[in-house]
Amino acid sequence: MSDLAAAPGPPSDVPLIIDLDGTLVRADLLHESLVQLVARQPAILFSLPGWLLKGKAFFKSQVASRVEVEADSLPYQAELVEWIRAERARGRQVTLCTASDMRIAQSVAETSKLFDKVLGSNGVINMSAHDKAAALVERHGRGGFDYAGNSHHDVPVWEAARAAIVVNAGAAVRAAAGRVARIEQEFARPSGLAHAWLKALRMPQWVKNLLVFLPLLGAHAFNDRQAAVAVALAFIAFCLCASAVYLVNDIVDVNSDRRHPRKRNRPFASGALPIPHGLAASAILLAAAFGVALVGVNLEFVGWLLLYLVTTACYSLWLKRKVLVDSLVLAGLYTMRVLAGGAAASIAPGFWLLAFSLFLFFSLALVKRYSELKETFLRGHSRTPGRDYVVEDLSLVETLGIASGFSAVLVLALYINGDTVTRLYKHQEIIWMTVPVLLYWVSRIWLKAHRGELADDPVVFALTDGLSQALIALFFMALLLATIN
Repeated sequence: MSDLAAAPGPPSDVPLIIDLDGTLVRADLLHESLVQLVARQPAILFSLPGWLLKGKAFFKSQVASRVEVEADSLPYQAELVEWIRAERARGRQVTLCTASDMRIAQSVAETSKLFDKVLGSNGVINMSAHDKAAALVERHGRGGFDYAGNSHHDVPVWEAARAAIVVNAGAAVRAAAGRVARIEQEFARPSGLAHAWLKALRMPQWVKNLLVFLPLLGAHAFNDRQAAVAVALAFIAFCLCASAVYLVNDIVDVNSDRRHPRKRNRPFASGALPIPHGLAASAILLAAAFGVALVGVNLEFVGWLLLYLVTTACYSLWLKRKVLVDSLVLAGLYTMRVLAGGAAASIAPGFWLLAFSLFLFFSLALVKRYSELKETFLRGHSRTPGRDYVVEDLSLVETLGIASGFSAVLVLALYINGDTVTRLYKHQEIIWMTVPVLLYWVSRIWLKAHRGELADDPVVFALTDGLSQALIALFFMALLLATIN
């Protein structure tokens, strides 16, 4: 808040008008509602142009009638809310006036209990810019109210107001407000935009894409320069594609994320990043990913990358809400990276590698769901937000996950005992070290989850936990020592 916040307040008989999107809350509720509607009913896309041709107010009304906004979990501007309460305590009349549909405005007003009156778009009039200014002048007279807003659409309203309250606005908007009105209060835009983007891209998750190198490692083909370069480019393409998917996934999940104690701080759920910017960034990343794949790898890899994209889209929009199916799909996506790496290097992954990957990653997917369920149970809730799991599933998920993890250990042991290992490794007995290492790590990660100590993605945990790092190093050291003459 600027120094002006400390100045004496305006007369208590001057009505205070508050905008909603980007002002009271750090979000655009039309964008969010539209995403939720399309995610739930993709066929509705064909109806959107017809609604829009009938005007923005009609469009907003149609969207709002099909989507329920969870007003209690929205990312409210905390400082502004505190100031509004203080102004109401001084006796000021406070009105919520928004371009959002009246249904949404009333829901927010009823939940927040901050407002005496509510004005919003009604299916005919789009309560924005000049229409909003005209409506407020008709009720209060020109210069008869103070207005809090955040965008260029609010400039005509500020021009008609007694004073401007600028909230979460950039320098250009603030300058425009200052040219047409006296700025009485200012609530500054939070810093950390670059950090928000880095968080949204989930770059630490890129480590999962190292799985594309497994076929190269299994075939001992790192000396093949052409194959190594192709797989390195495949890794880059997967990273770009994965980040694009993470952006869309977080946008679709804003409602469920806001009900989660940690996920509610994600950039889109918290309102730190606008949804249109996220969708645009996702499109750019996808174009770059497929550009790298087409130019630098081969068409077979492009096919696997496309399948990965389609599968993740289905997962984000639908499959993630299906019990056990979600974990099988996650395991399949991990295994798909292995197959894609084989396609990039023109190496067919063997049966043992694929079986090992499927069992291990199904176990890791289940341990993630188990940890979420455990946290849900400890918070006293019965169902994980955005999932179909209930706390009664805890013991079953744990049993299935441990069994799948131990199956991966068994597959590894059977592989070591086969002819392939004898042919590729000089010292078969050294490779046996990998079996107890993996057995211990799988057991430990499930023990951590059982105790409620596993808060992160298990793959990220493996790369940030000191003991896990040591076990990974020991695992690959055994493979290296087994190849030395």
